[in-house]
Amino acid sequence: MTESARIRDAYLECERITREQARNFSYGIRLLPGPKRRALSAVYAFARRIDDIGDGHLPREDKLRRLGEAREDVHAASTDSTDLVVVALADAAERLPVPLAAFDELIDGCEADVRGVRYRTFDELLHYCRCVAGSIGRLSLGVFGAVDKATAERRADALGVALQLTNILRDVREDQLEGRVYLPSEDLERFGVRLEPGNGLVEDQQRWSSLIRFQAARAEQWYSEGLLLLPMLDRRSRACCASMAGIYHELLARIAADPGGALSQRTSLSGWRKAGVAARSLAGMAP
Repeated sequence: MTESARIRDAYLECERITREQARNFSYGIRLLPGPKRRALSAVYAFARRIDDIGDGHLPREDKLRRLGEAREDVHAASTDSTDLVVVALADAAERLPVPLAAFDELIDGCEADVRGVRYRTFDELLHYCRCVAGSIGRLSLGVFGAVDKATAERRADALGVALQLTNILRDVREDQLEGRVYLPSEDLERFGVRLEPGNGLVEDQQRWSSLIRFQAARAEQWYSEGLLLLPMLDRRSRACCASMAGIYHELLARIAADPGGALSQRTSLSGWRKAGVAARSLAGMAP
Protein backbone atom coordinates (compact mmCIF):
# COMPACT_ATOMS: atom_id res chain seq x y z
CA MET A 1 0.00 0.00 0.00
CA THR A 2 1.34 3.44 -0.93
CA GLU A 3 1.83 6.11 1.72
CA SER A 4 -0.96 8.26 0.24
CA ALA A 5 -3.38 5.31 0.38
CA ARG A 6 -2.40 4.57 3.99
CA ILE A 7 -2.95 8.21 4.98
CA ARG A 8 -6.32 8.20 3.18
CA ASP A 9 -7.34 5.05 5.08
CA ALA A 10 -6.14 6.62 8.34
CA TYR A 11 -8.41 9.64 7.87
CA LEU A 12 -11.32 7.42 6.86
CA GLU A 13 -10.92 5.52 10.12
CA CYS A 14 -10.88 8.75 12.13
CA GLU A 15 -13.96 10.01 10.32
CA ARG A 16 -15.71 6.70 11.04
CA ILE A 17 -14.90 7.03 14.76
CA THR A 18 -16.12 10.63 14.77
CA ARG A 19 -19.31 9.80 12.90
CA GLU A 20 -20.17 6.89 15.22
CA GLN A 21 -19.04 8.28 18.58
CA ALA A 22 -19.05 12.10 18.50
CA ARG A 23 -22.71 12.53 19.33
CA ASN A 24 -22.50 16.32 19.66
CA PHE A 25 -19.30 17.34 17.89
CA SER A 26 -20.03 15.45 14.66
CA TYR A 27 -22.74 17.97 13.74
CA GLY A 28 -20.17 20.75 13.66
CA ILE A 29 -17.31 18.77 12.13
CA ARG A 30 -19.47 17.96 9.11
CA LEU A 31 -19.65 21.67 8.29
CA LEU A 32 -15.90 21.96 7.66
CA PRO A 33 -14.23 21.68 4.24
CA GLY A 34 -12.50 18.34 3.59
CA PRO A 35 -8.94 19.00 4.81
CA LYS A 36 -10.08 20.65 8.06
CA ARG A 37 -12.82 18.05 8.59
CA ARG A 38 -10.30 15.24 8.29
CA ALA A 39 -7.80 16.96 10.59
CA LEU A 40 -10.38 17.68 13.30
CA SER A 41 -11.63 14.09 13.02
CA ALA A 42 -8.09 12.92 13.72
CA VAL A 43 -7.91 15.17 16.78
CA TYR A 44 -11.27 13.88 17.99
CA ALA A 45 -10.40 10.22 17.40
CA PHE A 46 -7.24 10.41 19.50
CA ALA A 47 -8.96 12.48 22.20
CA ARG A 48 -11.75 9.90 22.28
CA ARG A 49 -9.19 7.15 22.79
CA ILE A 50 -7.83 8.98 25.82
CA ASP A 51 -11.32 9.55 27.24
CA ASP A 52 -12.28 5.91 26.70
CA ILE A 53 -9.26 4.77 28.70
CA GLY A 54 -10.20 7.05 31.57
CA ASP A 55 -13.88 6.06 31.48
CA GLY A 56 -13.31 2.34 30.94
CA HIS A 57 -13.51 -0.52 33.41
CA LEU A 58 -9.85 -1.49 33.64
CA PRO A 59 -8.10 -1.44 37.02
CA ARG A 60 -6.65 1.92 37.98
CA GLU A 61 -3.02 0.97 37.37
CA ASP A 62 -3.84 -0.42 33.92
CA LYS A 63 -5.61 2.82 33.01
CA LEU A 64 -2.63 4.89 34.10
CA ARG A 65 -0.29 2.63 32.12
CA ARG A 66 -2.42 2.96 28.98
CA LEU A 67 -2.63 6.74 29.40
CA GLY A 68 1.16 6.76 29.63
CA GLU A 69 1.32 4.78 26.39
CA ALA A 70 -1.03 7.27 24.72
CA ARG A 71 1.28 10.08 25.86
CA GLU A 72 4.23 8.29 24.27
CA ASP A 73 2.25 7.71 21.08
CA VAL A 74 1.47 11.39 20.59
CA HIS A 75 5.04 12.42 21.43
CA ALA A 76 6.33 10.04 18.75
CA ALA A 77 3.48 10.64 16.28
CA SER A 78 4.58 9.79 12.73
CA THR A 79 2.93 8.88 9.46
CA ASP A 80 5.09 5.73 9.62
CA SER A 81 3.11 4.47 12.62
CA THR A 82 1.15 1.22 12.37
CA ASP A 83 -1.71 2.95 14.28
CA LEU A 84 -4.11 4.55 11.80
CA VAL A 85 -5.31 7.21 14.23
CA VAL A 86 -1.73 8.25 14.97
CA VAL A 87 -0.96 8.32 11.24
CA ALA A 88 -3.83 10.72 10.61
CA LEU A 89 -2.92 12.86 13.61
CA ALA A 90 0.72 13.13 12.49
CA ASP A 91 -0.32 14.03 8.95
CA ALA A 92 -2.76 16.66 10.23
CA ALA A 93 0.01 18.22 12.35
CA GLU A 94 2.27 18.35 9.28
CA ARG A 95 -0.37 20.16 7.22
CA LEU A 96 -1.83 22.47 9.89
CA PRO A 97 -0.47 24.11 13.09
CA VAL A 98 -2.13 21.57 15.40
CA PRO A 99 -0.41 21.83 18.83
CA LEU A 100 -0.06 18.12 19.62
CA ALA A 101 1.58 19.01 22.97
CA ALA A 102 -1.91 20.02 24.17
CA PHE A 103 -2.73 16.30 24.37
CA ASP A 104 -0.39 16.18 27.38
CA GLU A 105 -2.84 18.40 29.25
CA LEU A 106 -5.78 16.23 28.23
CA ILE A 107 -3.95 13.16 29.52
CA ASP A 108 -3.08 14.99 32.76
CA GLY A 109 -6.80 15.64 33.28
CA CYS A 110 -7.74 12.04 32.56
CA GLU A 111 -5.11 10.84 35.00
CA ALA A 112 -6.72 13.07 37.63
CA ASP A 113 -10.04 11.37 36.87
CA VAL A 114 -8.51 7.92 37.26
CA ARG A 115 -6.98 8.92 40.59
CA GLY A 116 -10.34 10.24 41.80
CA VAL A 117 -9.15 13.79 42.40
CA ARG A 118 -11.78 16.09 43.94
CA TYR A 119 -11.77 19.88 43.84
CA ARG A 120 -11.97 22.15 46.86
CA THR A 121 -12.16 25.47 45.00
CA PHE A 122 -13.33 26.64 41.62
CA ASP A 123 -9.75 27.58 40.72
CA GLU A 124 -8.80 23.93 41.19
CA LEU A 125 -11.71 22.83 39.00
CA LEU A 126 -10.79 25.50 36.45
CA HIS A 127 -7.32 23.98 36.07
CA TYR A 128 -8.93 20.61 35.41
CA CYS A 129 -11.33 22.12 32.85
CA ARG A 130 -8.44 23.77 31.03
CA CYS A 131 -6.65 20.43 30.91
CA VAL A 132 -9.49 18.34 29.53
CA ALA A 133 -11.40 20.89 27.45
CA GLY A 134 -9.31 24.03 27.03
CA SER A 135 -6.74 21.72 25.42
CA ILE A 136 -9.34 20.58 22.89
CA GLY A 137 -10.19 24.20 22.18
CA ARG A 138 -6.56 24.97 21.39
CA LEU A 139 -6.19 21.81 19.28
CA SER A 140 -9.32 22.74 17.34
CA LEU A 141 -8.05 26.29 16.84
CA GLY A 142 -4.96 24.81 15.21
CA VAL A 143 -7.30 23.32 12.63
CA PHE A 144 -9.54 26.40 12.27
CA GLY A 145 -6.75 28.98 12.11
CA ALA A 146 -6.86 32.63 13.26
CA VAL A 147 -4.83 35.76 12.57
CA ASP A 148 -4.55 37.00 16.17
CA LYS A 149 -3.34 33.71 17.63
CA ALA A 150 -2.85 34.86 21.23
CA THR A 151 -6.35 36.32 21.58
CA ALA A 152 -7.91 33.39 19.73
CA GLU A 153 -6.17 30.87 22.00
CA ARG A 154 -7.45 32.65 25.10
CA ARG A 155 -10.99 32.62 23.75
CA ALA A 156 -10.75 29.00 22.59
CA ASP A 157 -9.59 28.08 26.08
CA ALA A 158 -12.55 29.95 27.60
CA LEU A 159 -15.00 28.21 25.28
CA GLY A 160 -13.51 24.85 26.23
CA VAL A 161 -14.00 25.69 29.91
CA ALA A 162 -17.63 26.67 29.23
CA LEU A 163 -18.32 23.38 27.46
CA GLN A 164 -16.67 21.36 30.23
CA LEU A 165 -18.65 23.14 32.95
CA THR A 166 -21.77 22.27 30.95
CA ASN A 167 -20.59 18.66 30.73
CA ILE A 168 -20.14 18.52 34.49
CA LEU A 169 -23.70 19.73 35.09
CA ARG A 170 -25.14 17.45 32.41
CA ASP A 171 -23.38 14.36 33.79
CA VAL A 172 -23.62 15.18 37.49
CA ARG A 173 -25.79 12.17 38.40
CA GLU A 174 -23.97 9.72 36.14
CA ASP A 175 -20.59 10.85 37.48
CA GLN A 176 -21.77 10.70 41.08
CA LEU A 177 -22.98 7.12 40.71
CA GLU A 178 -19.60 6.26 39.13
CA GLY A 179 -17.84 7.71 42.18
CA ARG A 180 -16.88 11.10 40.73
CA VAL A 181 -17.86 14.51 42.07
CA TYR A 182 -16.55 17.53 40.20
CA LEU A 183 -18.47 20.41 41.77
CA PRO A 184 -16.15 22.29 44.14
CA SER A 185 -16.65 21.29 47.75
CA GLU A 186 -16.63 24.95 48.82
CA ASP A 187 -19.70 25.51 46.60
CA LEU A 188 -21.45 22.44 47.97
CA GLU A 189 -20.85 23.73 51.49
CA ARG A 190 -21.97 27.24 50.57
CA PHE A 191 -25.34 25.97 49.31
CA GLY A 192 -25.69 23.28 51.98
CA VAL A 193 -25.73 20.39 49.50
CA ARG A 194 -24.26 16.96 50.22
CA LEU A 195 -23.09 15.16 47.09
CA GLU A 196 -21.21 12.00 47.95
CA PRO A 197 -19.69 9.59 45.41
CA GLY A 198 -21.94 6.62 44.70
CA ASN A 199 -25.00 8.14 46.40
CA GLY A 200 -27.58 9.59 44.03
CA LEU A 201 -29.67 11.17 46.78
CA VAL A 202 -29.93 14.90 47.43
CA GLU A 203 -31.91 15.84 50.51
CA ASP A 204 -32.98 19.41 49.67
CA GLN A 205 -34.16 20.09 46.12
CA GLN A 206 -34.37 23.86 46.65
CA ARG A 207 -30.74 24.08 47.73
CA TRP A 208 -29.77 21.82 44.84
CA SER A 209 -31.58 24.08 42.36
CA SER A 210 -29.82 27.14 43.75
CA LEU A 211 -26.45 25.42 43.44
CA ILE A 212 -27.03 24.34 39.84
CA ARG A 213 -28.29 27.75 38.76
CA PHE A 214 -25.21 29.32 40.35
CA GLN A 215 -22.95 26.93 38.43
CA ALA A 216 -24.89 27.57 35.21
CA ALA A 217 -24.48 31.32 35.61
CA ARG A 218 -20.75 30.80 36.11
CA ALA A 219 -20.59 28.75 32.90
CA GLU A 220 -22.45 31.53 31.07
CA GLN A 221 -19.63 33.91 31.95
CA TRP A 222 -17.17 31.59 30.20
CA TYR A 223 -19.45 31.34 27.16
CA SER A 224 -19.53 35.15 27.02
CA GLU A 225 -15.77 35.24 26.50
CA GLY A 226 -15.46 32.03 24.52
CA LEU A 227 -18.08 32.90 21.91
CA LEU A 228 -16.04 36.00 21.03
CA LEU A 229 -13.83 33.51 19.18
CA LEU A 230 -16.46 33.06 16.45
CA PRO A 231 -15.91 36.37 14.57
CA MET A 232 -12.19 35.54 14.41
CA LEU A 233 -12.75 32.40 12.32
CA ASP A 234 -13.45 31.88 8.64
CA ARG A 235 -17.08 31.16 7.75
CA ARG A 236 -16.94 27.34 7.70
CA SER A 237 -14.80 27.13 10.83
CA ARG A 238 -17.13 29.62 12.52
CA ALA A 239 -20.12 27.47 11.57
CA CYS A 240 -18.43 24.36 12.96
CA CYS A 241 -17.50 26.04 16.22
CA ALA A 242 -20.90 27.73 16.57
CA SER A 243 -22.65 24.42 16.04
CA MET A 244 -20.68 22.60 18.73
CA ALA A 245 -20.93 25.50 21.17
CA GLY A 246 -24.60 26.07 20.35
CA ILE A 247 -25.57 22.51 21.23
CA TYR A 248 -23.84 22.71 24.61
CA HIS A 249 -25.13 26.23 25.27
CA GLU A 250 -28.69 25.01 24.73
CA LEU A 251 -28.04 22.06 27.04
CA LEU A 252 -26.92 24.52 29.72
CA ALA A 253 -30.14 26.55 29.31
CA ARG A 254 -32.21 23.38 29.77
CA ILE A 255 -30.28 22.39 32.88
CA ALA A 256 -30.69 25.86 34.41
CA ALA A 257 -34.42 25.74 33.64
CA ASP A 258 -34.85 22.36 35.34
CA PRO A 259 -32.05 21.72 37.87
CA GLY A 260 -33.94 18.82 39.44
CA GLY A 261 -33.98 17.01 36.13
CA ALA A 262 -30.17 16.76 36.20
CA LEU A 263 -30.49 14.44 39.19
CA SER A 264 -32.99 12.12 37.56
CA GLN A 265 -31.66 11.85 34.02
CA ARG A 266 -28.94 13.02 31.65
CA THR A 267 -30.07 16.20 29.91
CA SER A 268 -29.84 15.88 26.14
CA LEU A 269 -31.08 17.30 22.85
CA SER A 270 -32.82 15.28 20.17
CA GLY A 271 -31.02 14.54 16.90
CA TRP A 272 -33.30 16.88 14.97
CA ARG A 273 -32.65 19.66 17.49
CA LYS A 274 -28.86 19.24 17.11
CA ALA A 275 -29.24 19.22 13.33
CA GLY A 276 -31.23 22.44 13.59
CA VAL A 277 -28.45 24.12 15.57
CA ALA A 278 -25.93 22.98 12.93
CA ALA A 279 -28.09 24.28 10.09
CA ARG A 280 -28.47 27.70 11.73
CA SER A 281 -24.75 27.80 12.35
CA LEU A 282 -23.96 27.19 8.69
CA ALA A 283 -26.42 29.94 7.77
CA GLY A 284 -24.66 32.30 10.18
CA MET A 285 -27.66 32.50 12.50
CA ALA A 286 -26.21 30.92 15.64
CA PRO A 287 -24.93 33.27 18.38
